[in-house]
Amino acid sequence: MANFVTSHHNPTMIATIVVVLSLLVLIQNADAYEFKVGGSGEWSLSASYNQWAEKNRFQVGDTLLFKYDDDKDSVLEVSKEDYDNCNTGNPIAKHDDGHTVIKLDRSGPHYFISGIADHCKNNEKLLVVVMADRTHKSPPESPPSPAPSGEESPSPPADEKPPSSSPSDASSVVMSLLCFIGAIACFLS
Repeated sequence: MANFVTSHHNPTMIATIVVVLSLLVLIQNADAYEFKVGGSGEWSLSASYNQWAEKNRFQVGDTLLFKYDDDKDSVLEVSKEDYDNCNTGNPIAKHDDGHTVIKLDRSGPHYFISGIADHCKNNEKLLVVVMADRTHKSPPESPPSPAPSGEESPSPPADEKPPSSSPSDASSVVMSLLCFIGAIACFLS
């Protein structure tokens, strides 16, 4: 195999391709976070999901992890009206695998409720507001208008920190670094 690579392909070109691909993977995964719903990921009656969501900043590309007993519950993505009324009969999407990861693919509000109406009525529901698109594919939004005189503009909490990356993000980074090191080794040999 080594003779094939060295006799038919330029090793420098192969190393360059591997380096570029590795860097692209690193850049692609750099900004996305996996949020564990409620902080633990557990989707149940025991958490106050909207208080948790208000303390976080969600952006396009982030994911939400819901963990639950698939025999006893599910996660429904719904409209605002169905969210407000705990209507489980008309979901945009239904997830019932017990370990649901939902990618936040657009800015704006996202509404989630339990697939069991009584659970929803007891606050097993979540409203996530997704901020601006990190990929910069959409046109920039106009800056917010200044607060009327005498009023202060709202500011984010000073102690707010972005959540840590998920294990899958970490493994992507490790694999990218290994490819990068391998490419450098090929280039230097």
